[in-house]
Amino acid sequence: MAEGSELSFFDLKLVHDHFDRALTEDDDVDLRAYLDAYNELYKFFQLMGSVFGFVSSDLKQKIEILVELLTKDDQNYTTVKSMLLYEKENNILDKGDHTNGARTLLRLHRGLDFIREFLRQLGDLSDVDKTSNSCQDAYNKTLAKHHPWVIRKAAVVAMYTMPTRELLFKKVCGSEVQRNMDVLPKMLQVTEDVFNRTHNLYEIHQLHNLP
Repeated sequence: MAEGSELSFFDLKLVHDHFDRALTEDDDVDLRAYLDAYNELYKFFQLMGSVFGFVSSDLKQKIEILVELLTKDDQNYTTVKSMLLYEKENNILDKGDHTNGARTLLRLHRGLDFIREFLRQLGDLSDVDKTSNSCQDAYNKTLAKHHPWVIRKAAVVAMYTMPTRELLFKKVCGSEVQRNMDVLPKMLQVTEDVFNRTHNLYEIHQLHNLP
């Protein structure tokens, strides 16, 4: 998106389609398709404004790091599996000053856990229900465990200002609220598949605790 251009609305079908494309036949995850889906999810945070400031700026930086790695070396960074193997075999994970893909993707992976849980809970609310409790619950179940106390406190306080589900979806989806709600169950399913695959790959390589 060009600097200064108007931000388009959030599209759950695009998230679904990109994540669906990310699921390869050999239980791997295509990195470019994953990042395409994440760019659309990032749009959700942008449209929500400062309430998600605790996570949105960090996510954008992580997406850009991985896009750069993929652009420079598309052979070794084609999939999550190829990236983890390449960085392990070349001792890239041991270089504290090196911006590596495994550590960067792990941060996006944790963020995905939060956004999918939040969207899942939104699907269970009525239009008039406030979204703040669902957001706090999703955050406490996922990202909060990876954040220091100061960030956790600020995040929870910011969430108190969140609107009803109806107003939230109008803000991020514009006039396409119903279209997005219709695709939400399918989007959540394919997102869960991508999340689980990525999680398993980090488990196999024992990389969940990267600093």
